[in-house]
Amino acid sequence: MTVREETQRLESEMLAPWAARSAQTRGRSRPEEECQLRTPYQRDRDRVIHCKSFRRLKHKTQVFLSPEGDHYRTRLTHTLEVSQIARTIARALRLNEDLTEAVALAHDLGHTPFGHAGERALNALLPKGFRHYEQSVRVVDRLEKDGRGLNLTWEVKNGILCHTTGLEADTAEGRIVRWADKIAYINHDIDDAIRAGVLQEGDIPKNITQTLGDSKTKRITALISSVVANSREGDIAMDERTLRAFEELNDFMYQAVYLNEYAKKEERKVPHIIQSLYLHFKDPKYLPDYMRQIAAEEGPEVAACDYVAGMTDHFAVACYKELFIPKAWNLVM
Repeated sequence: MTVREETQRLESEMLAPWAARSAQTRGRSRPEEECQLRTPYQRDRDRVIHCKSFRRLKHKTQVFLSPEGDHYRTRLTHTLEVSQIARTIARALRLNEDLTEAVALAHDLGHTPFGHAGERALNALLPKGFRHYEQSVRVVDRLEKDGRGLNLTWEVKNGILCHTTGLEADTAEGRIVRWADKIAYINHDIDDAIRAGVLQEGDIPKNITQTLGDSKTKRITALISSVVANSREGDIAMDERTLRAFEELNDFMYQAVYLNEYAKKEERKVPHIIQSLYLHFKDPKYLPDYMRQIAAEEGPEVAACDYVAGMTDHFAVACYKELFIPKAWNLVM
């Protein structure tokens, strides 16, 4: 018996009846020989961690655009926090932690530069719109490895696609990631807003803190505990009182932070940058070779979108400066 087979035997014996079992995966688009050490979901996790799109998350905005300081969240640190919360819930519910981790680490691979401001800008430009969760699936299916994709399992891709709105994931592990994403971003955005001087802990309404607690640690613990205590047979849920407080906290954050003029003042510049880059790279001659192949097969609009969506904040700004900002010059006599 290989190490992988022993792991899969333990999954069969120890996981909850409604947990996903790697031996029963629906498989990959392109069949592959099994690894002797790792289950399919472990291999997917490793492929995500080692891909270029994952590394680029460290220079993509989470909520505050180009903040001054080293301690603000980025899209990468957000992803790691989502993963840890999701794994905690999965382990407590005896679900497949490897599948949960793979989905969590990959869920935002398709996010644009400049956070949701970049997503809104691309959505306005494209006839079919732009949604980062769909782009995340496209990244792992089509764009990574110079157009070959990562060839992930069906369950991981389904969890990525369903991590935010609309249809729920087919697996309980995928449904966990949707909750973990919300728990992570609300709490770390409060932390970053306090650091930025946009918010104080005492600004959060008392009716919310009485239920969820008056610190990041207390809130996260309360929310995770509610999910663990109220999830049954693969249905991932919170109790009504905690859920109501969580929704009220989300509404509060929209008014206090996400729509705050001071916090978001730089975002008004984003649509112009994104549009300028998109229109420029619609001409395939400016694209990298593998993106030209996508332009030839799927159209220049698709390739331009893929290329711009994959940029980091820093690279997008550098490209814009290189293309559209005049350079100083000296006349040599």
